[in-house]
Amino acid sequence: MLGANDGIVSTASLVAGVAAAHASRGSVLLAGASALVAGAMSMAAGEYVSVHSQADTERADLARERAEIEADRPAEQRELAGIYVRRGLAKDLAATVAAQLMAHDALGAHARDELGISDSNNARPVQAALASAASFATGAALPLAVAAAISPGALLPWLFGSSLGALALLGSVAARAGGASPMTGALRVTFWGALAMAVTAGVGALLGDAG
Repeated sequence: MLGANDGIVSTASLVAGVAAAHASRGSVLLAGASALVAGAMSMAAGEYVSVHSQADTERADLARERAEIEADRPAEQRELAGIYVRRGLAKDLAATVAAQLMAHDALGAHARDELGISDSNNARPVQAALASAASFATGAALPLAVAAAISPGALLPWLFGSSLGALALLGSVAARAGGASPMTGALRVTFWGALAMAVTAGVGALLGDAG
């Protein structure tokens, strides 16, 4: 949702700015396509670097935990039992569970219950980068399609209407998924999207007139 919102706002704002400067249809489409590609690549690169850093941290944590288990296995077992006691197990039961898990997969038990690392939430940089790029491109495709379908003279009202409508829908869906008010979510994202588009269109109009 966030990536799609970014794609809509940034691409629609850029297209609005270029259109407001009275640029040709080809220039408007070129600006929109460039915004889509550049934005998707930027999102992918940023997400890859961020998630790769997380993966590096997880590997370092696992290496340190492995060394601690090899150095003092009984102490690590007591530490694991203490975690289970704090989560509500009786002391004897916690000790039994810790002993059995250590015997089965000591590093896996510590990774999951001490470090919070599991197979289901392992950092996957390439997957995260592709997902971010795809979500941005999906959002950016809407204003680009509007720019391709509508003549430059009538583009701005269509661009504002379609983009803000899509932002309101996405904001509502995201808020509902998070248990918040759909109306509040829709209004928030629509307001900031409208502001970004209006400011960029204003700058484009000023520069176009100055040129």
